[in-house]
Amino acid sequence: MTEAPPPPHWQGHRERLRSKLLSRGAGALDDYEILEVLLMAFIPRRDVKPIAKALETKFGGLSGILAAPAADLVKVDGIGETVAAYLKAVAELQSRASLQEIRRREVISSWSALLAYVRREMQHEAREQFRVLFLDRKNQLIADEIMSRGTVDHAPVYPREIARRALEHSASSLILVHNHPSGDTTPSRADIDMTREIIDALTAFDIDVHDHLIVGTHGITSFRSAGLI
Repeated sequence: MTEAPPPPHWQGHRERLRSKLLSRGAGALDDYEILEVLLMAFIPRRDVKPIAKALETKFGGLSGILAAPAADLVKVDGIGETVAAYLKAVAELQSRASLQEIRRREVISSWSALLAYVRREMQHEAREQFRVLFLDRKNQLIADEIMSRGTVDHAPVYPREIARRALEHSASSLILVHNHPSGDTTPSRADIDMTREIIDALTAFDIDVHDHLIVGTHGITSFRSAGLI
């Protein structure tokens, strides 16, 4: 009678990883191990540790992986369109959960959650993007809208369009947000002048600009904290 071949080595590894997660909590796992747990569900018959390591190396960590376009994810050996779609779904779940958390509270009093949200959404954008967070009289979030997308160093901004959308939302104030794909969050002269134009356009409607945030890979610069508003 022929003996059954031994199970592949990674099956035991999967069980140990699941046990570690359930007994000690997700915080006990390294980033690549958390990624392994996700990939285990998506790729049932393969050792996923090398795939997790390859993703981490290529995209620089979990935030880079979740922000990566599906077209870039599938370039990693072991990641097909289905797995890429699952990873993008996980990223969207994270984004929506963060947005719901911000909506429940006054934005100004939950500033750290807001900063975490905009950084997660924008720090890995390859092209400049300009967003506006519209707030009501209680400083609660009404809407987060992408007003323009541009090149690696410029996104066109139209103050009148921002004013029009603020009026349509019945917003009392707003927060401007854009990213610098270069990673340097230092405000340019054009950033400062554009912010002043938006403030001037909104003054006639008694709508305040609380802040303008510039997001980069290594942090966020606040115009208000920098004394520019």
